[in-house]
Amino acid sequence: MKNIIKNTTLAAVVMGAVIQPAIAHRAWFLPSTTVLSGEAPWVTIDAAVSNNLFFPNHRAISPDSIKVTDPDGKPLEIQGASEGKIRTTFDLQLPQTGTYVISSGRSSFGAAWKEGEERKRWRGTLEQFKKEGLAKKPGIQLSDSTSRIVTYVTAGKPNKTALATTGKGLEIDFTHIHPNDLFSGEAATFTLLIDGKPAADTEVTIVKGNDRFRNDAGEEKIKTNAKGEFTYTWPTAGRYWLTAQVSSEQDKVEGVPFSKRASFSATFEVLPE
Repeated sequence: MKNIIKNTTLAAVVMGAVIQPAIAHRAWFLPSTTVLSGEAPWVTIDAAVSNNLFFPNHRAISPDSIKVTDPDGKPLEIQGASEGKIRTTFDLQLPQTGTYVISSGRSSFGAAWKEGEERKRWRGTLEQFKKEGLAKKPGIQLSDSTSRIVTYVTAGKPNKTALATTGKGLEIDFTHIHPNDLFSGEAATFTLLIDGKPAADTEVTIVKGNDRFRNDAGEEKIKTNAKGEFTYTWPTAGRYWLTAQVSSEQDKVEGVPFSKRASFSATFEVLPE
């Protein structure tokens, strides 16, 4: 079975997460299946933010924020989207062979300061910030944040066109492996990037799904090497959620303190060996 799957379609998902401090809420996509065959197959995907992995109990992810990239790198519309209080569900038809990327995320550049006792906030671009002369505000601080949730689904033979990195925020570069080629007992090596460069010495957390039914969530933490690489051997088959976050102070912009934050999360479906 393993050889058949490896030679035709490969299995796994990668999902992402919003920027999140030390809280229990985690964002995820969950496809009904990640390995498909046949002519123009369909997959149904859940999207939610919850305390327990893959159990909706907090809020839905807006369908308006969801984007799909087809195996040629072109956009593809989701279908049948239904947004509830705690979960969004939608369908996706895969009309061509290859790997599809389903993602949701945001990027925000902004400033914050106080005028008297009132807290002020501003959102825009660096160019707008300079043009509006906001650097003169007393105690002003700048921040740039990016977050991304993503899942990968492959129909038939996998490819990597839609997996291309953007050079913005935290991302995984699948140089060493395809996200739909993961099996229990096998080691998988990934490369974590921040703004297109290796995210060295960055902590990556991996948790197996269904933690609702365990007293211990079983989080495992791994640090990337100087090349941004990390390797993990999947102990058993199942769905795993992966997340990483980076926060750093940057050089001042227009004399204003500037901080950057980024997060990325992924759920991998691991098949039996």
